[in-house]
Amino acid sequence: MPVTPAALAHAEDLADFVAASPSSYHAAEEVARRLAAAGFTRLREEDAWPTPAGGRYVVVRDGAAIAWVVPADAVATTPVQIFGAHTDSPGFKLKPQPTTGSRGWLQAAVEVYGGPLLNSWLDRELRLAGRLALADGRVVLADTGPLLRLPQLAIHLDRGVNNGLALDKQTETQPVWGLGEATDADILAELAASADVSASEIRGYDVVVADSARGAVFGKDSAFFASGRLDDLASVHAGVVALEAQEPAPGAPIAVLASFDHEELGSESRSGAAGPFLEDVLERLYAGLGADGSARRRAYASSWCLSSDVGHSVHPNYAAKHDPVVQPVLGSGPILKINANQRYATDAIGTASWRTWCERAGVATQEFVSNNSVPCGSTIGPITATRLGIRTVDVGIPILSMHSARELAGVSDLHDLARTAQSFFAG
Repeated sequence: MPVTPAALAHAEDLADFVAASPSSYHAAEEVARRLAAAGFTRLREEDAWPTPAGGRYVVVRDGAAIAWVVPADAVATTPVQIFGAHTDSPGFKLKPQPTTGSRGWLQAAVEVYGGPLLNSWLDRELRLAGRLALADGRVVLADTGPLLRLPQLAIHLDRGVNNGLALDKQTETQPVWGLGEATDADILAELAASADVSASEIRGYDVVVADSARGAVFGKDSAFFASGRLDDLASVHAGVVALEAQEPAPGAPIAVLASFDHEELGSESRSGAAGPFLEDVLERLYAGLGADGSARRRAYASSWCLSSDVGHSVHPNYAAKHDPVVQPVLGSGPILKINANQRYATDAIGTASWRTWCERAGVATQEFVSNNSVPCGSTIGPITATRLGIRTVDVGIPILSMHSARELAGVSDLHDLARTAQSFFAG
């Protein structure tokens, strides 16, 4: 089926979003920036919050952002529709004492973050990005642009490389960024310059490595979209697009976008799904509507959470790794993720509701289940269901090259996920 102009425009907008979001901190700020431009009020956790009815709000905690649209007629028991995603992606994080080098090369000391496909990071132009904590108490974002590279050893020096490549995580994943002696250089100065501050002002940092290449549409009929950090910025972007368009009808639920950090590490942080951020926001939101604990729990009983994250498309070269019957493929719609061991939170009632939201949006959907001999990962879905008791469904888009420095999605699936999210927010 030909890709629609609207889907192509959505993919180009996603490319802009990913380019502006090289770290989770940049992603959270980009969510807030875009929503503020769409009329949302940015709140600070330190301040008292206004009465929420009829309002559109966004708040950032570190590398996470939560935004919500409250109908004008909302009351203490109005339910929420939460679209959940995560801002972080697998890769590398800058270590303390980060300027290193060997034999005339300047290198950056990095630590593996999450579970990246290490070989996919070779021979790419990479950027450093994240947040800098300064001596005067300010926190600023930094992004060097293309600066680093992990050069692969030539085949002439490793004749067996095509029989299998295994990189040592300590000695063979330290990127080069210049020539000279480490005693005469400072990679923090590069970060400081990108943020228009002095390196001497830096007192702390959370900085990751990111692919610098822009996302691209390609393939027959423009079917494919390749980009870094689709896991899970594709979902964050879909949620933003859907929330921007939300105009609640009378009796509509409260639409919430929850973009968490640290999912790739297990979500256990103050800005992760296992932390208190979402619960803190919901408690304050409902307090503004006059709800006590009992009323809030009544609202939760009628609420839903869509946990949106990428899943595996069937791979044409490795079909045996997938379930022999349930085989989602790029371009055939978002996926419903199912697991008997509750690695995903989807159940029968959630399945029926997901199909209703898709049908209302005019979107086809597929199912995903793992091959029994290839255990699946988990998501923020079971965590959110456990913390809040809200009915939760795990969904997403099918991709190839998951956890690669550059992942592959279907252009139409990206747009269809946003369309379904808009249908979901409507209740």
